[in-house]
This record gives sequence, C-alpha cells and structure tokens, in this order.
Amino acid sequence: MSERLKAILSKKGAIKKIGVVGMGYVGIPAAALFADSCAYDFVWGFQRNSPSSGYKIDLLNRGISPLKGKEPMLDSLLARVANAGKFACTSDFSNISKTDAVTISIQTPFLNKDDLEPDFRPLLEGLRSVGKHITEGSLVVLESTVTPGTTDGIAKQILEEESGLTAGEDFALAHAPERVMVGRLIQNIQEHDRIVGGIDDVSTQRAKELYSPILTKGKAIPMSTRAAEVTKTAENALRDLQIAAINELALYCEAMGINVYDVKAGVDSLKGEGITRALLYPGAGVGGHCLTKDTYHLERGVKMSPLKPDLPDNNSSIFVVARNINDFMPRHMFNLTVQGLKRAGKKPEGANVAILGWAFLNNSDDARNTPSEAYHDLLLKAGANVKVHDPHVENYPGVAILQDPLSVLRNSDAIAIMTGHDEYFKLNALTVKELAGSEQPVIIDGRNVVSPDEFIDSGFIYKGIGRGDKNMHPIRPLNPLECIAVGHHAGP
Repeated sequence: MSERLKAILSKKGAIKKIGVVGMGYVGIPAAALFADSCAYDFVWGFQRNSPSSGYKIDLLNRGISPLKGKEPMLDSLLARVANAGKFACTSDFSNISKTDAVTISIQTPFLNKDDLEPDFRPLLEGLRSVGKHITEGSLVVLESTVTPGTTDGIAKQILEEESGLTAGEDFALAHAPERVMVGRLIQNIQEHDRIVGGIDDVSTQRAKELYSPILTKGKAIPMSTRAAEVTKTAENALRDLQIAAINELALYCEAMGINVYDVKAGVDSLKGEGITRALLYPGAGVGGHCLTKDTYHLERGVKMSPLKPDLPDNNSSIFVVARNINDFMPRHMFNLTVQGLKRAGKKPEGANVAILGWAFLNNSDDARNTPSEAYHDLLLKAGANVKVHDPHVENYPGVAILQDPLSVLRNSDAIAIMTGHDEYFKLNALTVKELAGSEQPVIIDGRNVVSPDEFIDSGFIYKGIGRGDKNMHPIRPLNPLECIAVGHHAGP
C-alpha cells in the first residue's frame, strides 16, 4: 500500500468530476449514469472529432443518443443530464485535467487472431491523450477488455511517460472491465457486479468509490489487476463456449433429423441441487465486439505468461475450437441456402437472396463483426444477387442497407433471417411468398423466428438451424385456391 498515494487522495477528497473516454456502447451509458448521480458534480465525455464518429459530439451535447435500436432508459437519461448541465461531450482532451477520475472505454480488436496480435493503436492513443493531462491524485480506470498484463504493463508505462507521474504513488490505476450487453446497457451497468482490480489496494479502493454510487443491485468485487483482466476475457470465452456447444448440437440434430429445441427443452428440464445444464440458443453466428475476440486476449495472456499451463500433449484450446465453430455458422447458413435452392431447382449463381438482419443482436443497431457480413460475402462469391434489410442499421461500409422490407423481399428466390429483430417475428408466409414472386421460394431461418409449418404449408422450401425435423420436409406447392388467397395480404 502506498502511503503517499493514500495521503494525496485523502487530501483531494471525494471524486466529484469524471471523464469518460470513448463515446460508444460502453462510454455513453456510463457517462449518463455518472452524471445522473447526486454523488458527482459533472461528467465530461471525450470523443475524437473524426470523420466517422465526430458527429456524436453535437448529438450528445443536445442530449440525443447516437445509438440506434432499443436501449431502455438511455434516451431519457441523456436528455436529463444534458439539460441539467451535468454532462458535456468534447474533443478537447485537455479537460481531463479538470477531472478527478477518468475511465477509458476504447475497442481492442485483433489485427490477426492467428498470431494473437491485437490492434491496440486506438487504445494506446487514448492512453497517451489521458496521460498528457492527468494530475496528482487522478484515478485512471481501464474499462476496455485487454490482454491480461496490459493494465500494469503497457498502459501503466504510457500513462507514466506522458504524465511524468508514478502509478501507485502519484495517481491511482485500475482495471474495471465493462460487462454490458447491447439492448440493456443501463440495466447491466447498474445491476451487474463490478469487477475492480487496482494495481494496489489504494487504487482498488478508489475505483470502488467511483462505481459504487451507480450500482443498484450490483456490488464492487475487488481483486488484483491481472485477475480482473482474466475475469473479463474468461467470462466471454466461456459464453462463447456455451454458444458453440449448442451450435454444434444443432448441427448434430440436423444430421439426425431431430429438433434441437426439443433437445434443449429436455436438457433444461433437469433441475435440482448442483445441476446447471441450461443451454443457450443456436444461431446463424456470433457477432459483436467482445465474444469474437476476447478468447484471443485470454490465449495471448497465457502465451505471454512466463509460466506455461500444464496441459496434455498436442492439446487444442477448447476456447479456440469453440470460436471456430461459431465462426463457421454463417458458412452453414450459406450451405443451407445452397441446399434449399437446389431443392427448388436453382443454383446460387444468379439467385436473388434477401438477407433480413445486419445487426448481430436483435433490436439493436450494433453491426460490429456481424455474421451477416460473412454470409453476404459467401453469397456474392457464389454469384448471387443480394439485398439486405435491417430496421435499425442505417449504413455499413461497402454494403447497402435498406429500411424498406418490401423492396428487399420482392422477387427473392431465397430469404435468410440472420437477426431476430421483432419485426421478423411478424412475417406472414403468404404475403412474403407473394412478394417473392416464386412458386417455391426458400426461407433459411438462422434464429428460429418463423413457424416452419406455416411457411412449408404456404409453398416455401424451409431450412432452419437445428431443425432436422423440418429441413427435409416434402415440398408442397400451393394449390389454386391458396394462390388466390395470396393477394389478400397487404404487408409482411
């Protein structure tokens, strides 16, 4: 324990002004909650004024969230704190000198997962910007998911070099990883326990002071910095493993001609003391910023450790195997598409395919590492004509995203549901078939959204992940009366 740092913080007093670096899915709700707390006087949101994200600054200063999709409580919270004069967003990082604590939430993707090299350039740039302006007694908290060893390694080094101060002596440093899911950002921050790992006891305690006022059901859980880093990477690697388990089971069920959802319900039904066998849901792929790369942060942390784990010879990491399975699911959607088109007497080359859903998560605009992109690219490579609909994603580099479902569904040979948006649960089989304009259109359900029997009875060729009970159904073309009925439905 540093008596010097302890004395500095005691003299400085309670945290009153906060800076949040990175106005994204983590930083925006955190800044709003900090600003809404009576424990704090003011919160700065720091955002680079770049061509791709500088637009957020004006929106946030007007109390408007730049995040699309359904995000309960966020819009009203932002409006309240902006109107109350407790929050402002800026690209001027010199204002960090006016804060008592700074949190950093910047993405940490991988340049190449095969050689375990992360792209820390944006994070390192953020650390340098923070380091230039922190003062004696500042608290710096790294919220970004990082390779274990980063906080008390390169992050500490940069902050010290830029500030001329010493971590643990002149300023406090901690890692408190975010644990949020798009669609429930505010709720997650308030209700989830907060892992807090300082580089020393004083830093840990200061970080606990920062987060405690915004926790409702959650509590701060102290541990070492390295343990906090491993906790975040491990919990996401484990979730990815759970998803991979049900995805592989879904592939097994398809091969054996059974419904994976029956199996899931059966497994879930076994309850009792010490029994934890609940399964997650299979799907068209795993996207987002976290699960797609946190396994590699964990693997890199082990690789960089001076001690190597005692494992069997020629052991393959189950976490990397899980990652490979989940990465395969868009390819499986493509395979199902090809199979469905073949049953309709068509090939992917020249086929018109409608993709429903570009966001990786239902009712969200978050399209980071979306599995839809891999599926989309496979279709293009096979010579298909592709249209994409998403009610929440307005634009994406290199891909035209349409908000009008009718124009996307019209004249489609195949329709693939990649995201479980609420709108897609309302699809009417006869109306969709009329729009498709095909005698035997194909529907490929990657999220168990539609009723297989409804679409099969309406003349569709159905393919669904994990639906071995339906994927080889007899093809039922519409009879004349059904063809007439198609015209009586106005919308999807």
